Parts: sequence; structure tokens; C-alpha cells
Amino acid sequence: MARRVIKVLVVGGRANPGPPLGPALGGLGLDLGRIVKEINEKTKEYEGMKVPVEIEVDPSTREYEVRVGLPPTSMLLLREVGAEKGSGEAGKSYVGDVEMESVVEIAKMKMPDLNTQDLDAAVRMVEGTARSMGIKVVE
Repeated sequence: MARRVIKVLVVGGRANPGPPLGPALGGLGLDLGRIVKEINEKTKEYEGMKVPVEIEVDPSTREYEVRVGLPPTSMLLLREVGAEKGSGEAGKSYVGDVEMESVVEIAKMKMPDLNTQDLDAAVRMVEGTARSMGIKVVE
């Protein structure tokens, strides 16, 4: 039987055997408790943020591998400014300011996921996300 890849979005450090993990992994005969513990260990630095997780499972041997992606750019920006969510009126009201050096760091982290190899373009993408969320980029 071919390996299966289960993709889920979990809250960093707070995964549990309920949905979305339980239903996705339930029929595979895996130790859900052990998988949840491993996911929580690997995502604890993104506490409270939604993080993409891939679990590759070999159903015949019940071996699995957990891979953790980076949170969305918007989540990284919100963490940077200490806000719960973006502004409902971007351009009119702001939820916070982010330093340009933080924008560059986020762009460097997200480069593999972005559709560019150019750091300047990646920085502009992160700036655009910030602007659309009501986050001011300051020099």
C-alpha cells in the first residue's frame, strides 16, 4: 500500500486527538497520543498560531513522519505586533507597527513558500500582507 500524506492545520503547541487530527488519522491504527505529543513538541515555538502540519504514514508498517511548516505570513506579522487579528479597515485604522527589519526576517523565513527567489520581491509581498491587515511598516 502506498504512503499516505495527511495535511492538517493545528494551533501551535495545542494539538489534541480531536478534529482535525482524530478523524484524519483514526482509521490508520496509529498511536494518536504519541503523534499529538510530537506535533505539540515541534510546534511549541508557534504557540497559539495556526501551523500547517503534514503527517506521512505508511499504513502497512504504521510508521509515520511529522513535518511542520511555517505559519502563514499574516500570523507571523500578528505575533510581531502583538495583535490578535488584523484591522477590519486596513488603511484607515491600524493594529500596530512592524519594523522593516522584522519584515525582512519574515520574508527570509517564508522564501521557500513564496513564488520568488528575489528577497526584494519577498519583502514587498510581506509588506503588502501587512498593509492589507492594517499593520504599518516603519523604517
